[in-house]
Amino acid sequence: MYPNTNEKLEELKKAIKGLDSAIVAFSGGVDSSLVAKLCHDVLGEDKVLAVTARSETYPHYELENAKKVAREIGITHLIIDTKELDIPGFSSNPPNRCYFCKSELFERLKGLAQEEGYKHVLDGANADDAQDYRPGSQAASELGVKSPLKEAGLTKGEIRKLSRELGLSTWDKPSYACMSSRFPYGQEITTGKLQMVSLAEDFLRSLGLRQFRLRHHDGIARLEVAQEEIPLAIEKRGEIVKKCKELGYTYVTLDLQGYRTGSMNETLKL
Repeated sequence: MYPNTNEKLEELKKAIKGLDSAIVAFSGGVDSSLVAKLCHDVLGEDKVLAVTARSETYPHYELENAKKVAREIGITHLIIDTKELDIPGFSSNPPNRCYFCKSELFERLKGLAQEEGYKHVLDGANADDAQDYRPGSQAASELGVKSPLKEAGLTKGEIRKLSRELGLSTWDKPSYACMSSRFPYGQEITTGKLQMVSLAEDFLRSLGLRQFRLRHHDGIARLEVAQEEIPLAIEKRGEIVKKCKELGYTYVTLDLQGYRTGSMNETLKL
């Protein structure tokens, strides 16, 4: 299915070896976990540090998962605290919101790298990211953050394949984006709204749904789930409606188009 995947992997390993040492921006997701694994295996334990940013937009269960994956890899793992809602321009939720967040994060990581003697900062961007609106990539470019998966031309499907072959538990982990992506551009992001979405998604996860997003449109909860999971969402609709109304939503809707990454970007004229 991916005839050049192994060749890309070998080139990626060579590129990582040439870095000497690195900090990996580590969310515990599919992409950054593969970067962390390869850096740990190629550079050695003393030459790489995985750093996870704990914040209001990063759910507790994702943080716990990142800790677990770091232990599986055997990589040194550092957790830092960030306050996205305090970053000027972030909470008003403009279309380039991710630029402000990533700039703050990468500046912190660059500073940490200089203090601790690591030569590079890496992220988990991949070749498929070029197909979507990703303002965070501008911040990475401006600050000299390297994206080894993207540079190797690895797609999401190839990354999952390699992750499975390397024994990473994240190989089939559902795609995840920070909680800020649940809000339409221009709608202010607040701690209270983040809490509503987080609690609603925790409940949806407890029902057995895996790949989904709950989009927050003021009093409307718009649920996107993977096409194959729509029957389960319909089966559980009574419980879902009850929980969402308890959390403060007036209307609860199921998006028949299903889950797709970056659906909030559909309103943008790019």
